[in-house]
Amino acid sequence: MTDVAETVIPASTAERPARRARLMKIGGWVVVAAILALGTFIAGQFTVSTPVTGALDPESVGDTGSRAIAEVLRDQGVDIEVYRSREQARAALDDDTTLVLTNPATLTDDALDRLLEKADRVVFLSASAHLLEHLGLGSPAPVAPAPGAARCDVPEFAEVGTIRADRGFLPDDGVEGCFGQSDSTAVLVSEQSGTRVSVVDGIRLFSNSSLTENGNAALAVALLGQTGKVAWYVPSFDDTDIDAVTADALGDLTPPWVTPAILLLILAGGAAALWRGQRFGPLVAETLPVTVRASETMHGRARLTAKAADSSHAAQALRDGSRRRLARRLGLAVNASGDEIADAAADRLRVPRGSLQVLLDGPLPSDDSVLIAMARQLGELETAVERSAPTPGRES
Repeated sequence: MTDVAETVIPASTAERPARRARLMKIGGWVVVAAILALGTFIAGQFTVSTPVTGALDPESVGDTGSRAIAEVLRDQGVDIEVYRSREQARAALDDDTTLVLTNPATLTDDALDRLLEKADRVVFLSASAHLLEHLGLGSPAPVAPAPGAARCDVPEFAEVGTIRADRGFLPDDGVEGCFGQSDSTAVLVSEQSGTRVSVVDGIRLFSNSSLTENGNAALAVALLGQTGKVAWYVPSFDDTDIDAVTADALGDLTPPWVTPAILLLILAGGAAALWRGQRFGPLVAETLPVTVRASETMHGRARLTAKAADSSHAAQALRDGSRRRLARRLGLAVNASGDEIADAAADRLRVPRGSLQVLLDGPLPSDDSVLIAMARQLGELETAVERSAPTPGRES
């Protein structure tokens, strides 16, 4: 009896591996939670400490920034100083300084007038309808200006060349409109009480990604490089004088006990999820009973579209496929817009851009006959682009 009793494993010893396994599982969840909390903290610190620069910021090297303009002007001998305080920018103004800024939507009219009162030359790189009205310059035009030269009497624009802007203005009486026709001009120039004020939509023309197109760089030098110094003011909500009205938060509108109750429910839900999650075993890989080929899915969706007589949906699917294939053949990004693809295809095929823009980004057909014609035109366009591609060893 003694030998048999000595061979029996005590219950406490048998339970140790199971207890150790449970502790390891709990420890694993604790480690995961700690890693998530640490990652969230680091991401928050990085986000707070990283400066955020917007469109046409002269210190930004992104596609929408304008660091390239600043470097071009410095190469021309122009001294550029960037200010994020309107008072510092105002103090830096003199007769040999050009004040440059985008639409100062963060300033009141009084603060804007105070900033401009010492300026001899001012260039707005974007403007709202309110700013144009406040300065007595004009109003936004309903259509974009036609690409072309200056067509005005401003001397520094004589050698700029062709400008293609996406936004135009209608000048008021006494305001010079350049680069366009009477119905839309890209640049406004006005003399107001000894101050020369110029307005241009520079987001499309002067960003880092567009500065090398057409005469954009020459226009930037003509507008910003006429004085020895440039005071570039970057408006921001950190420098605003507009009194913000804070709306009541949800916590202000609910009883005091609601927030603790919600937190308690969240903790209880998390605990229940951990508790119930331990009852399920490991994932089991299982072979799917049916494999559906991609071609069958395509034909099925096509039959559904045909049955619903949804010509516009079918046309959009055809157009999206043609865009992707044309973008790849023209060396563009996969997500290139219809306008970009139309421009590249028109340059490749030497055909008018307007017809291609309507085909790739125009209204969708509403009946099957127009859909069939559109599909045929898209196929012909893809064939023409593919045939026009240069072959290796072929002389250009």
